[in-house]
Amino acid sequence: MNAEIIAVGSELLLGQIANTNAKFISSQLSELGINVFYHTVVGDNRDRLVEVIKLAESRADLIIFSGGLGPTKDDLTKETIAAHLGVELTSDADAMILIEDFFARHKRPMTDNNRKQALVLDGCEVLANRHGMAPGMLFEQEERIYILLPGPPKELNPMFQFEAKPKLAARLTDGAVIVSHVLRFYGIGEAELEERVQAILDTQTNPTVAPLASDGEVMLRITAKAQDEDEAWRLIGEKKAEILAIVGEYQYGVDDDSLASKMVEMLLDNGLTIAAAESLTAGLFQSELAEIPGASGTLVGGVVTYAEQTKIEQLGISEQLLTEFGVVSSECAAAMAFNVREKFGTHIGIGLTGAAGPEAHDNQPPGTIWVALSIGQEEPVTYRLQLSSARNTNRLRAVKFTYSFLMRKLVQKGYKKR
Repeated sequence: MNAEIIAVGSELLLGQIANTNAKFISSQLSELGINVFYHTVVGDNRDRLVEVIKLAESRADLIIFSGGLGPTKDDLTKETIAAHLGVELTSDADAMILIEDFFARHKRPMTDNNRKQALVLDGCEVLANRHGMAPGMLFEQEERIYILLPGPPKELNPMFQFEAKPKLAARLTDGAVIVSHVLRFYGIGEAELEERVQAILDTQTNPTVAPLASDGEVMLRITAKAQDEDEAWRLIGEKKAEILAIVGEYQYGVDDDSLASKMVEMLLDNGLTIAAAESLTAGLFQSELAEIPGASGTLVGGVVTYAEQTKIEQLGISEQLLTEFGVVSSECAAAMAFNVREKFGTHIGIGLTGAAGPEAHDNQPPGTIWVALSIGQEEPVTYRLQLSSARNTNRLRAVKFTYSFLMRKLVQKGYKKR
């Protein structure tokens, strides 16, 4: 099945909001093995919407619309589609009850135009909206499927995942199941990873293997179709073993794992505590850690020493060291890591300093980053990264590298890692 996603809304064309819905829907469809070849954005205009519908019908079996289901005059998606398909709009009783209940609960008067939100294509399967008012729809005509979803992501995401996606899966699998498993890698680029597993990609059938990329890391998603879940996982296990035999040294986790979550897991398993002194990352290292449940069992605290004087006052780094070596240096990073470990009484101290960009800093080119680890009473170890001039990308990549760098060093020292 080939799909096209059509986002409706002039605010998207004006750049007032980003089209995150298309990204979410595409990722969900890929898990079902549905190809997405086109994303289209069209404003709140009937004629132009009809044009893109006709074009989509010429190249897609599944057309998914987001936006334009609300109560105002510029919400014209379902009216336009109904007229195009020659279908009447009817009021869905269950949706109308939910809309009336919403206004009653909030003690607000309900204007007549809100009744429009309960209108659906006659003969469609209604997709319940449990996070808003306008219901979605799944409609089939001439072996083509049309899905209409509301625009707000907080409504669209759960509606697609829990209402529309199971209905699509039932049509695709004929009783079979589809299971996906993501392998996460760090320390290898997307191009190199793909080249090393190219033979697997070239010969894939079932399971399929799809490379994916994120900020500073890469993934391979394995998707298997089988008559039951056990068989699907058996197929995935075989393919996973093939992949890891080639690039297993770079794998750090699976599925919803992150470098931060794996690091927290490792620190907790080994009873280790950590503190961080951050300059260019300005607390990002600690913020990312704090998003992980259980981080309070290992993250004791830290300091943001953005200015040179703050490094002196809060960490006790000597002016002489900073004068001699500069703030963007191995020596400064090592002192930050050692002193923050001493200050907070932890097993591990982290030091992060550098020139985030886009300009040079401390006579160092943008993207020059020093990471330091102070583990126990041993001398701190440092590592220099040379990244691009993209400021916030550099900050995030510095944090991710630090997680990976620390885990590697702990493994070398004999600490256990799941």
